[in-house]
Amino acid sequence: MATTIVKAYGATASTEDLKPLNIERRAVGTDDVKIDITYCGVCHSDIHTARNEWNGSTYPVVPGHEIIGRVVEVGNGVKSHKVGDLVGVGCLVDSCQTCSSCAQDLEQFCENGATFTYNSPDKHIEGKQTYGGYSTSVVVDEKFVLRIPENLDEAATAPLLCAGVTTWSPLSHWKVKKGDKVGVIGLGGLGHMGVKFANALGAHVVMITTSPEKGKDAKRLGAHEVLVSKDQEDMKKHQGSFDFILNTIPVGHEMDPYLGLLKIDATMVLVGAVEPLKPFHGGNIIMGRKRIAGSLIGGIKETQEMLDFCGEHNITSDIELINMQDINTAYERVTSNDVKYRFVIDMKSLK
Repeated sequence: MATTIVKAYGATASTEDLKPLNIERRAVGTDDVKIDITYCGVCHSDIHTARNEWNGSTYPVVPGHEIIGRVVEVGNGVKSHKVGDLVGVGCLVDSCQTCSSCAQDLEQFCENGATFTYNSPDKHIEGKQTYGGYSTSVVVDEKFVLRIPENLDEAATAPLLCAGVTTWSPLSHWKVKKGDKVGVIGLGGLGHMGVKFANALGAHVVMITTSPEKGKDAKRLGAHEVLVSKDQEDMKKHQGSFDFILNTIPVGHEMDPYLGLLKIDATMVLVGAVEPLKPFHGGNIIMGRKRIAGSLIGGIKETQEMLDFCGEHNITSDIELINMQDINTAYERVTSNDVKYRFVIDMKSLK
């Protein structure tokens, strides 16, 4: 297949800073959409992969799965997008489209292996891997290209494609509704979106945090109450009162204190800790028929539903805009929790 060379930023080894690279993009096929990338969000997964912290990274790694841009070319068979459209690409760029998960619009759980936006084997260029949005352009199958509401701020929309759908999917799947009492544990890139979504769905939102100083910002984002988990008296007041808890803590942690907050038959969903958890007491879920579950991004249909909801309710992420050349500093600040609440790269700086 014919390819073109485009500018990018990536890592060539786990211990090296990201630096300018040239990468190959495939020519536009019958069902493909070529996108001129205008903005790309920075996700903690980008850092984990660039540094091989989850193992399995193949170098060079070009991260970025929160991509916003304009369509500049379409294949002859493309019906859903046209040149000039504002579009996005999230964590997925392909799947088998034939397994039972794909048939249920759950491409993220493709039984034959989803193709992720970066660091996956590229089905179209033999012997190559996928490269993400830290680049000037990308070519993607139209099925995995999302419509972006034109009323939303482009840059602030980018993190919706990962952080947004990661928090939207469990709220949607567990049918959070008006009047539910919803806890969001952790106020970071994921947590701040969980607060915004739960509020827009009509829930009574409680920000659960170890840091009392985060209370003011939590309420600005849409929390109705702030529960400081280190305050034992306050925790007792909320025992057995939550319909749903979204747990965004990114590391292993004690879960027993949070399980006590759930009502009978209520669920706590983990979206942040992709690592071993500390042991918890079985009695805390047996007594009350409570559930601990996990959730991973969302399929393409659900991601589009989330974007449409954001367009209707004018929801975007709180971001700090950076140049591509500042990415290594941004990585250090992300790992130090020094951003409110997501970095987004202005891709003009790479062009």
